[in-house]
Amino acid sequence: MQNIDRKSLYTSLESRVEYLHSFLDFGADDVQALALASKYIKTLIPAVVNLVYKKLLKYDITARAFTTRSTSYSGPVDSIPDENSPQIKYRKMFLRGYLQKLCSDPSKFEFWEYLDKVGMMHVGMGRKHPLHVEYIHIGVCLGYIQDVIFEAILSHPRLRMDQKMAIIKALGKVMWIQNDLFAKWYVRDGAEFEGSLDEIQIEAEGVLRGKKVVDPEKASDEDEEVKERSKDTSSLSGGCPFSAMMRDMEELALKDPGFTTPKDQNSPTGARIIPHVSGIPRLPVEKVGI
Repeated sequence: MQNIDRKSLYTSLESRVEYLHSFLDFGADDVQALALASKYIKTLIPAVVNLVYKKLLKYDITARAFTTRSTSYSGPVDSIPDENSPQIKYRKMFLRGYLQKLCSDPSKFEFWEYLDKVGMMHVGMGRKHPLHVEYIHIGVCLGYIQDVIFEAILSHPRLRMDQKMAIIKALGKVMWIQNDLFAKWYVRDGAEFEGSLDEIQIEAEGVLRGKKVVDPEKASDEDEEVKERSKDTSSLSGGCPFSAMMRDMEELALKDPGFTTPKDQNSPTGARIIPHVSGIPRLPVEKVGI
């Protein structure tokens, strides 16, 4: 039986992350799976960002968080934000940066330090202009992001089933550790050890111990090409939010004569069908000469 020091779970991030890794069996196989997943997730980032903000702006209780001025944003703030509001466009840059960070190397402790700092900043700490988002909204938003990414990975036509399973398992562990590193700042378990914590430093978003670890402008540049191919995700017409990724897969299929996907038996053209999973529509792709 392994001994776990309870106090260290609340006073040492390293001890807490080590315990979470051990309990979830997060190891080298997961790091390898995440390395494989990173290029696919990066392709999804523009679509995921648009879907998340559509969802957050659907409810007044989540939209109101965007009427609070952030630490680094000094531009105009719409009192009733929509997707074209300047503060929403600014926040989208940081969500893109965050998702890019999830595609970085989880074998480095800085990766987990940043996930912890993201949790801290949502309880109004470490910011010049405090922002407090209630935990219920944080948790359900993480669940929504996980659901969108999982569906995209599971419906990916190029990944083998064993690869999909490895990616889903690894991503699930990361998302649950992120959830814990949010909960750590919200729940009062371990409150008796608060005096042992280091003094919290006020830093700009994307900065960790004085070092910029997330650059939203760079993240925007990196996915600009993908975003151009994903413009249909900004429409409410019900189009496939991952159509850009699917077009990429079609291009890859042309280069691989052995690549096949299911065909619609009722289609006179034999159109290939992208699998439909939980409700995000998949559009038929007309048969090409392969």
